[in-house]
Amino acid sequence: MFNLKPDVVARLERVLSSVEMLLPKAIAAIDWEHCPAANWRRHSFSGYLEPVRVTDTTTLQELLGIEEQKEVMVNNTRQFIAGLPANNALLWGSRGSGKSSLVKAILNEFAPQGLRFIQVEKEDLIYLSEIFNAVENQPYRFILLCDDLTFEVGELSYKMLKSALDGSVYSAPENVLIYVTSNRRHLLPEYESDHLGGKFVKGELQQSEAMEEKVSLSDRFGIWVAFYAFSQDRYIDAVKLNVEKESSLRNVQIPWSSEIERDAIQWSHDKSKRCGRTAYQFAKNWVGRYLLSINNMLHP
Repeated sequence: MFNLKPDVVARLERVLSSVEMLLPKAIAAIDWEHCPAANWRRHSFSGYLEPVRVTDTTTLQELLGIEEQKEVMVNNTRQFIAGLPANNALLWGSRGSGKSSLVKAILNEFAPQGLRFIQVEKEDLIYLSEIFNAVENQPYRFILLCDDLTFEVGELSYKMLKSALDGSVYSAPENVLIYVTSNRRHLLPEYESDHLGGKFVKGELQQSEAMEEKVSLSDRFGIWVAFYAFSQDRYIDAVKLNVEKESSLRNVQIPWSSEIERDAIQWSHDKSKRCGRTAYQFAKNWVGRYLLSINNMLHP
C-alpha cells in the first residue's frame, strides 16, 4: 500500500471527480417495446437516448384544414412501416399551421404498429452517426424528428444533416427516416442578394451560386409538404373542435354560440394569425374563463 500524503489524495479525488463528470451517464438501454419516443441528450463528448413519456394525445382526425398534407405524410409513413421505399420529409410553412401536430399525431396513430420517434435538437445533429448506430439493429421503424429547424450559413450541423440525407457514410440505416419541420422552405435565411448572379445558359436562367447552395439541403428531402394559414371557415371549424375537446376533458358541455364565434374571430385578429395553434389557444382561454365564471356563480 502506498502511503500518500493528504494533499495528494485530495488532488487525486478532485481529478477523479472531474473525469467522472466528463463520462457519459450510466443509462439503462431503452425498452422500445414500451417506449414510443426518446430524446437525444448531449453529455460531454457524446450523448445518450433518454426515454420520454408521450403526453400529446393529438389524433389525425382532430387536425382540420390540412387534409392533403395528412394524406401525403400518412401514406409515406405507412410505406416506411411496411418496409417499402419511403422518403425523408420536410414540412415547412406558416407558423402554428399544424406541422408539429401532424408529426405527433402520426406517432400516436402508428406507434402500435412499431413506429418509434427520436427527437434531436439542431445542435445535436453532429451526433447523427451515433444515434443511427444506437437503433439500426432494433426491430422497429424510427422517425428521427428535428422540430422547428432553421440554420445559419456555415453551421456544422447543417453539413451533417446534408451528408445524412445525401447517402454518404453518415446516411441513415434502413429502419430510420428523417422528418423535419421548419418555417423556412430551404431551412436557411434568404436575402435579396442571393438572387443576384444568375446567368443564362442556352437561353435558360440558372440560379446564382448562393441560391444553389441554399436549396441544396432542402432538395435532398424526397417530400416537401407546405402548410398555409387557414381560411376563416377552417379556423372556425378548428375552434369548434378545440372547444369541444377542452369541454369534454372537464366533463362539461358548452353549446356553440355566435358569441364564441365572434370572440374567436376577434382573437385571431389580435393574434394576426388564423391557424390551428391560434384556435387551440383561444379554446383554452374561452373554456377556462367560462368555467371560472360558472364556479364564481356557484361559490360566490
